[in-house]
Amino acid sequence: MLNVYLGEMEQAVYHPPTYFDNRYEDEWITEELSVEMIRDVDHSEVISPHLIESPVLGPISVREISGGVKTLILMAFDSSGRIFNASVCGDNCAKWILKIAEEKELTINLRHLMNFGSGDFEIRILNTDEVVHNMGEFVSIAGNYV
Repeated sequence: MLNVYLGEMEQAVYHPPTYFDNRYEDEWITEELSVEMIRDVDHSEVISPHLIESPVLGPISVREISGGVKTLILMAFDSSGRIFNASVCGDNCAKWILKIAEEKELTINLRHLMNFGSGDFEIRILNTDEVVHNMGEFVSIAGNYV
């Protein structure tokens, strides 16, 4: 299930891309989930754990992928128990956050209204301990905190 704390959260990693650059493991990059997220969000191809082919930038290192993808990879593979500020992610990351939360208990911090799409989902808002099932319900609570 996806758990979301809305607004400033002191214990959350405020800038996950910097944390990623210093903590990622090579094997995370070539995991099927990472390859799919990098392809979808950054429109880039994983060549190896150290090389990504970007249609805009050409060959780049893993440290040059987007902050959103770095944060998604941390959500999926970091085992430190840290909570990441998902507001560095664009709305194009929302479906991946929901997918990761289908596979494991995931807690994130959001400091903006992320668009989780028009479908149904299940998100526990930690501020109120309420579970929401669609964007209407999410916005009605989140608007009070972000």
